[in-house]
Parts: sequence; C-alpha cells; structure tokens
Amino acid sequence: MPMKDVANSPQAVWEALKEGNQRFVLHQQERPNQDVLRRTELRRGQNPRAVVLSCSDSRVPVELIFDVGLGDLFVVRTAGEILDPAVLASIEYAIKSLGVDLVVVMGHESCGAVAATAEALDGGKIPNGLERILVEKVAPSILEARARGRNDLPGYERQHVIEIVIQIKHRLSALQERIADGRCAIVGLRYLLSDGSTQLVISDGVN
Repeated sequence: MPMKDVANSPQAVWEALKEGNQRFVLHQQERPNQDVLRRTELRRGQNPRAVVLSCSDSRVPVELIFDVGLGDLFVVRTAGEILDPAVLASIEYAIKSLGVDLVVVMGHESCGAVAATAEALDGGKIPNGLERILVEKVAPSILEARARGRNDLPGYERQHVIEIVIQIKHRLSALQERIADGRCAIVGLRYLLSDGSTQLVISDGVN
C-alpha cells in the first residue's frame, strides 16, 4: 500500500515502514509513488507520513530501505545522525507544520562517525577542523554505553540511537504533547548493511 493511503496513526505508519523494509530485504520492492502522476501531485504541496533522522552514510538510502517514494518521508541526514539546532528545527517543522505521524531515528551498522569517536576516545587523538564536532557529539553516547557494559561497536551504535531519541523527546515539546495524546510516536532503529533489515532499538508511542 502506498504511504499516502496509510491510515493517519503512528502505529499504522510504523507498520507500513516495517512492511516496506521487509520488501526491501526480500527484494520484493513495489517502488510506489515514483511516477509522473505522483510528481505532478506533489507540485501542490507535501504530506509526508514520517520524519526520519538518518546518518549521511552513502550506504544508507532511506527511501530505498523502506520502499517508499516521492513525498512519503521528510528526511534529515547528518553524519552520525547528530543533532544541532537546525536539525531539531527541521524535525519540529515536520511535526508541527507537516503533521507527521512518526519520528524515526536511524543509525546503522559500521557507522564511521561512531567508530572514529571510539578510536578518538581510546587513542586521545581528536580530528582537526569541523570534523571534531562529530566526535564531540557522539562521545557522550559511547561513554554511556561503556558505563552500561557495552564495549563493542554495535553496542555503541545502539546506545547512540537511544541517546538521540532521548534528546529529541526532551528538547521538542511539540513531540512530547503529540506522543501523550497519541498523534505522534518516535522509534529508534539500527540499519544492518549486511542484510538490509532494520532493528528496533527504542520506541515510544508504538508497539
């Protein structure tokens, strides 16, 4: 079912994304909403069903992973899916102005930003230039993971997703309100490069 036909509820949108990812894993993609008619429809405006904060990694093509098409997702991408005011403003815009039903934070297997931060913490060598920001933003997640006894890259990646979800919920009152009344939900995922699947790491508002 095309995302535009999915019911207006966080659970329905979450189920549709899971189904789309399963099609991707099984090489049974439908590639919906990618024709001329859809492009023409979107000239009048957009109505995405979810906002996705994902890593900028070229191996993580969000729309392909969920087998969706044009206008279905509002996607924000940064290295290591890190947050800054512009990213938070973009997510808030999707929630308040576009009325998305779901917020998705998606980290992934073999994340370079997470691996580089772990190496920096272990070796004490911080990158020069603006890349330093990535390490500074990811480091608290790795330190939290280690405090919880998670000392490998998958553990760091999962904890980083959790920390980003927590930050988004804490900093966006509009999301808190919509989770409370059932209009929106948030999930944190880890995408596996090895098989194309997404693992649920944390959620609030959906099962």
